[in-house]
Amino acid sequence: MLAGRHVLLIIGGGIAAYKALELIRRLKERGVEVTPVLTRSGAEFVTPLSVSALAGKKVFTELFDLTAEAEMGHIELSRAADLVVVAPATADLMAKMAAGLAGDLASTLLLATDKRVLLAPAMNVRMWEHPATQRNVRTLAADGILSVGPNKGDMACREFGPGRMAEPMEIVAAVERAFGGGPLAGRRVLVTSGPTHEPIDPVRYIANRSSGAQGTAIARALADLGAEVVFVTGPAEVSPPPGVEVVAVETAEEMRAAVHDALPVDGAVFAAAVADWRVANASGSKMKKTAGALPELELTQNPDILAEIAGLGSDRPALVVGFAAETDDVVANATAKRRRKGCDWLLANDVSPATGIMGGTENRITFITEDGAEDWPREGKDAVARRLAGMMAEALA
Repeated sequence: MLAGRHVLLIIGGGIAAYKALELIRRLKERGVEVTPVLTRSGAEFVTPLSVSALAGKKVFTELFDLTAEAEMGHIELSRAADLVVVAPATADLMAKMAAGLAGDLASTLLLATDKRVLLAPAMNVRMWEHPATQRNVRTLAADGILSVGPNKGDMACREFGPGRMAEPMEIVAAVERAFGGGPLAGRRVLVTSGPTHEPIDPVRYIANRSSGAQGTAIARALADLGAEVVFVTGPAEVSPPPGVEVVAVETAEEMRAAVHDALPVDGAVFAAAVADWRVANASGSKMKKTAGALPELELTQNPDILAEIAGLGSDRPALVVGFAAETDDVVANATAKRRRKGCDWLLANDVSPATGIMGGTENRITFITEDGAEDWPREGKDAVARRLAGMMAEALA
């Protein structure tokens, strides 16, 4: 798949730069032509000589190379490659990309390229979790920038958490996916996630308790298998995954419209906790609290998005997956819901307060199909997502 491909590799400044040497070797093994660009700070961690020796090509470091720039070298470099890979992608490089800055060779290449860009972020956990970095991550994802990692683990700074650059073979796999690899390559999948907020007035709303963590993990897992993912999300607590098409909504009606706009798709996963009701007589101005008087709220049902899509007929996705959050008689209620909604699969979970699942990091799924119910072990939401994505890949093959 990769033989004959041309990758422009930008090596940022960070201790993880040493992994870029192994990445070059692994890409070259697969027949990839690697053109390396080394930032000034990257050269503090790996030498141009070692990078050049492994790549078998000249290392580019300066924007104002008079010979190359006489021929607009930075434009040629940015567009001659099939894919641009940034590894490690530092917080500084990502900030420059998000802001559209072009003050050195690396940032200028990233702004001038018309090819897909794959980032392998690497930084201290506090830098990764900083609101500014997370804001940049969301901006880059919305711009269609691909990403792999970061992973969790021990860091050179003696802290633990997300921020470790993905391993070289993980990046190679991501490069393959960027070129159309993976079992879900060529498949378009819709994922809904998060809660919906149904306004009572401009400052109050009705909502379900949902962080959006499970839906986000599912979207990420599907993208990792090569799917083109449309991620329709309500106001969630977690950030959307990188590398997917993000459609942000607030109300159930907005989510319904976004879902229909995303069609046709091969598969659809409805993980959003859509509010069942909305206020029919929502006020356009803040309701004032009056002693002894309660506001009269007229509730009306929200659209049943899952049932609508499952019942589309010829326009129906080949695989429709629903979720059921239950507190009592989980299997019986969820089995009845699957039949009522008309979806192919339904993932049910017990969200009673004692389970700690709603808003937590783990999930315990009962997987329901027309053939019956299967209990999955309690595990992290990322593991649940990977299990589901793998099953969807088999079903859609």
